Amino acid sequence: MVGFEERLDKVYRLADELEAHRDDLVALAIKDIGFSYRDNHQEISVTGERLRMCWRVKEILKSKRPLCEENEEVALALSYNGSAWLNIVIATIYLAGNRVRVKFSSKGSDIAYLLESFYRSIFGDEVSFDYRPGREFIERAIMENQVKAICVFGSERTVLPYERDVLAHRKRLIFEGPGSDPFIVLNDAPFDMAINDLYEAKYSYSGQTCTAPENIYVQRGIYRDFLEAFVEKSRQAKVGDPEDPETVITPLGSPLAVENIKRQLEDARQKGGRIILGGKVEANLVYPTIVTDATPDMLGVQEETFGPVSFIIPFDTPNEVISMAKRNRYGLRAAVYGHEEADRIASALRGEPYMHEVPELVFGKFGTVSVNEPRSESWRGAFVVKAVGGYGYSGWEWDTLSGSFKLKQGPKLLSLETSIPEA
Repeated sequence: MVGFEERLDKVYRLADELEAHRDDLVALAIKDIGFSYRDNHQEISVTGERLRMCWRVKEILKSKRPLCEENEEVALALSYNGSAWLNIVIATIYLAGNRVRVKFSSKGSDIAYLLESFYRSIFGDEVSFDYRPGREFIERAIMENQVKAICVFGSERTVLPYERDVLAHRKRLIFEGPGSDPFIVLNDAPFDMAINDLYEAKYSYSGQTCTAPENIYVQRGIYRDFLEAFVEKSRQAKVGDPEDPETVITPLGSPLAVENIKRQLEDARQKGGRIILGGKVEANLVYPTIVTDATPDMLGVQEETFGPVSFIIPFDTPNEVISMAKRNRYGLRAAVYGHEEADRIASALRGEPYMHEVPELVFGKFGTVSVNEPRSESWRGAFVVKAVGGYGYSGWEWDTLSGSFKLKQGPKLLSLETSIPEA
């Protein structure tokens, strides 16, 4: 494996290729996944910005060496909800000095073929692409001796069954999973900022991001005004053709997500929820939907929605909203808007700043907690210079490389999870 400066140069060349083929990537992402022209264009810009930050990884890796020796590799299984940004993950693992074998989702196979042509010309055999089905890819990676670590982006339901095999074969498995993020708005919140951030974070990729706010907690003093403003703002979201630059909401990429949303909305109706906007589903197209009178026991509050559906829950006191927000099976990100009590609420929800060993999965803590800060800002530099990831079923690391089992949770930088201290 070549030195860091040469690896960095290759990452910069990758950023140039992504920009040079922007139109091709956008067209394929629209065709393969159905994400909007608007989101795909923005994703390429964000990806380029983060790849250009990678010079800072050198300092992060100070006193570290690659996890993999010569001819060993990291196996990386990626989720379908992205095209360009997934290259950030590949790049940071590679910058640590590892060979990478990458598996894109079958939904993005045309994207993968195009990207593979870039990687082959820039990275040679240091980054290879694998087109086996996801389950087979993971199982082979666990079995193969040359694979030291496995990194999986996806659902906890996919990964949990492999715990025994990972332990038996002494591998490191790094999991980055879903979110069901609380968005908390206090009476003294900067009102317009909160509305605008909720709109952008909720409807980006039609809600198909792990950090999309899903459970919206609004203090009762501004509940009606906030709800009215969010409904009016949501009506402005153009629904339809992904190729139209003005379109915000497009068909979802996963039929399973659509079925889950139908089930969640029916459950909400049965438990007294009111759908005051949307609720309309046509094939894979889910219109912007807002459910009020939501309660913590509703499926749509407990589970990841992964679509343009919001559950709005009123609360009276800070302690009440802390308690409700902690009743979450995931722990990726939380947002708080307000002044007097905002920092106290954030402190109660925030986990440790970096991944740490835990005796068992930790629930009720979040890896990223922002206060009066849009998601675009709190996520800047993610996976490159900003550690991200969470608690509960949002992510973990199983590590048995030393012969004893360690469970870790919290924000992570994949360059560090795929490196080890200098001997």
